[in-house]
Amino acid sequence: MTAPQATPTSVHPDGKAEVIDDFDAIAGRYDLLTRMNPGYLQHLRWSAERLRLAPGARILDLCCGTGLSTRALMATYPDAQEITGLDASAGMIRFAMDTLTPGTPRPRGLARLTTLPAPKTRANVRFVVGDAMDPAAAGATGPFDGILMAYGIRNVPNADHCLAALLPLLAPGAPICFHEYSVADSKVAKAVWNAVSLSVIAPLGIAATRNVRMWNYLRESVNRMDGVSAFERRLAAHGFTDIETLPMSGWQRGIVHSFIARRPRS
Repeated sequence: MTAPQATPTSVHPDGKAEVIDDFDAIAGRYDLLTRMNPGYLQHLRWSAERLRLAPGARILDLCCGTGLSTRALMATYPDAQEITGLDASAGMIRFAMDTLTPGTPRPRGLARLTTLPAPKTRANVRFVVGDAMDPAAAGATGPFDGILMAYGIRNVPNADHCLAALLPLLAPGAPICFHEYSVADSKVAKAVWNAVSLSVIAPLGIAATRNVRMWNYLRESVNRMDGVSAFERRLAAHGFTDIETLPMSGWQRGIVHSFIARRPRS
């Protein structure tokens, strides 16, 4: 019989310890909140599809949270060779394991967080606790045929260091998609984001989690995120090519984007 794995603990990147602790605390309620957001799941599916990966791909789902982005990848690429979900929050990873890989032996000390029915599971999906600044250190070693990073680049301590670590994890010519908020280039988008955040997202989130700090952080971090043009320049500066930005729909049009880029083919 396989021995139990050691209990994974959350990773606390410099300057982001409170953010990770907050995600740990709300892991069991996070999906309820995101599902109240019109288009949230569909938009993740769009970003997964925009990677345009071939059968047999090795895929990294970076900052996978509770596994909603992993679900999008599983549905889009049923013939993937491997999907690895990585997140710094052990609470989020625990929830993802419980919902998406319920047959996997539980690491010692990880109680189930949910009894929600799981989708059809696959042996090629695995989850690890690790730092997005250095996924390889957590066992997420490349080369990957595609990487999806949903709502993650905005939360790392240093976006430049993160991008420098991600490029070599991709196979030559392989794509990466950053599914992310960006409102700095548009006064209208910024106004809509702040209005919705203050009047809907924060009140509902605070009521559900009793955590004010987290929802203030969400609004402020989106406001601090690079504008579309600045982030495209940042990607190019780190050697990514074929950069394009694609929109979402509904109230999130102009607010959430798929930033697509590739590692050069040679």
